[in-house]
Amino acid sequence: MERYVDVAPGVRLWAEDIAPTGPRPGEPLLLVMGAGSSGLVWPDALLGLLAERHRVIRYDHRDTGRSTAAFDEHPYGITDLAGDALAVLDAFDVPRAHVVGMAMGGMLVQLMLLDHPERLASATLFCTGALPLPGAPELPGPDQALLRLWGELDDPRDLEGELRWRVEHWRLLNGSGTLFDDHEFRALEERVIAHTGRHDPVVAHAHMDTSGLERGAELAAVTVPTLVIEAPEDPAYPPPNSGHLVRTIGHARMVRIPGMGHTINRTVTSPLAAAILTQTTHTAAPA
Repeated sequence: MERYVDVAPGVRLWAEDIAPTGPRPGEPLLLVMGAGSSGLVWPDALLGLLAERHRVIRYDHRDTGRSTAAFDEHPYGITDLAGDALAVLDAFDVPRAHVVGMAMGGMLVQLMLLDHPERLASATLFCTGALPLPGAPELPGPDQALLRLWGELDDPRDLEGELRWRVEHWRLLNGSGTLFDDHEFRALEERVIAHTGRHDPVVAHAHMDTSGLERGAELAAVTVPTLVIEAPEDPAYPPPNSGHLVRTIGHARMVRIPGMGHTINRTVTSPLAAAILTQTTHTAAPA
């Protein structure tokens, strides 16, 4: 089921509610994607595996996919996006859910852990870093090739040029630990563009207010069961970012998916689903 969720005056989000396919589903599972990415970036194969155990909800952030694209008229900050995730749960009458966040989505889930722990049955974070922590060790940042490509984000491009740019972006994000399939990611972006109805790049998230993230010290008090998945070939949040994240969050544990970069390609879909489902099953409330 697809619907729109009103999250602020003049701002609506596209969301999709995927029914469980298994006989005894657990609590719902909310997927929170990274910056500039539509909810369609969650692969159908992954959704199918997760839906065997859960009702699955995904959505488009503001300025992505079919959600309202009006940053200039309705500027917002990253903390507003964390509130959007809760608004999506409310719209689908979900009092509590397992929540999975990738990249920026992992930052949003950390804010949810701090401000609304009662809404999370568990949290799974991957391809992300910890909220800023005073006195934390200096950690490696994104690869220089990625930084150079990000500098071209808002360059004008026609449809074919934009597709080529996005595929190259995914190639760099994928890293060298698993095979990169150009056709797989071109098909993904063709679907995203068809879903969105335009091909212009998403730049709003690069300009939004990021104040309110300096709360890493509070993560030690988190009691919600939290899993950190390490992607050892991630060029955006390379090791030891995941190790630092798991040490920062109270009651967190970590698993590693060998070869995984900053993408959900065919190679890592099954182990990623297995890690998520092990977490949600392990933390399931008693019947």
